[in-house]
Amino acid sequence: MIQDIYPSKLDISYQNLQPEKGDCILYFDQDGGLLVKPEGGRLQFPIWGEGAFADPDLQREAVYLFAVDEKRFFLSMQISDDSIDQGFVYKTVRQLRGTCVNVDLMAAFTAYHLWHWYSNNRFCGRCGKALTFSETERALVCPDCGQIIYPRINPAVIVGVIKGDSLLITRYQRGYAHNALVAGFTEIGETLEETVAREVMEETGVKVKNIRYYKSQPWGMAQDILVGFYCEADGDGEIRMDENELKYAEWVPRDQIELQPSDISLTNEMMKMFRDAKI
Repeated sequence: MIQDIYPSKLDISYQNLQPEKGDCILYFDQDGGLLVKPEGGRLQFPIWGEGAFADPDLQREAVYLFAVDEKRFFLSMQISDDSIDQGFVYKTVRQLRGTCVNVDLMAAFTAYHLWHWYSNNRFCGRCGKALTFSETERALVCPDCGQIIYPRINPAVIVGVIKGDSLLITRYQRGYAHNALVAGFTEIGETLEETVAREVMEETGVKVKNIRYYKSQPWGMAQDILVGFYCEADGDGEIRMDENELKYAEWVPRDQIELQPSDISLTNEMMKMFRDAKI
């Protein structure tokens, strides 16, 4: 999965730092495109002190994000000019999905999650004043009313529904075109298990039982933490598909399950585990 970057290690702990020569700079355009140079299955990120990131005035505006092993990553909210180094292009995280090694993709996804939060939280929702960066933690602070805003993480479930030797396979009406499982966001006041039962019922009309946790996954593309569950159909498993959400929902035997084209997602691993009779 995307977080499987061993022997590399992501260190997300906050530090109050400014970029130094050799640090990676991550820059997103207004549409969420990340400035990268794809080369042979790897991603090259801009380096502080080179090209468009050589302006010392930008140093104070760069935000420390995380480290991967000894490599430090910073977020720049602006570029001083249009002097982008040759070969660098803007790619969305969707375009990068499945095109590079997990360590680069994990950096891109995690940076996108934080960029999305920073760019959408420029002003205080209580008093309207411009927010400032906290110097002690990953937070934004209102200098007027004192409100503190922390990064948002959306909990969502991925559900492998089992009936005998078949798995409930779906495809979304919009967006991702390949096989998937029932998925959905947790509502306020719900447990994760209640989310599982509700989402399966809403999307497919199937009641479920024996809900059990499998594994979780960070998913910066949608600012999610994905939580995987398996369960069994309760009753005959008749499908009444929500056509607004799905264009396909069927019980598929193990040996006929078609996996996604890349192995970075929790959904794909859960389908593969069932297909290979490990669940």
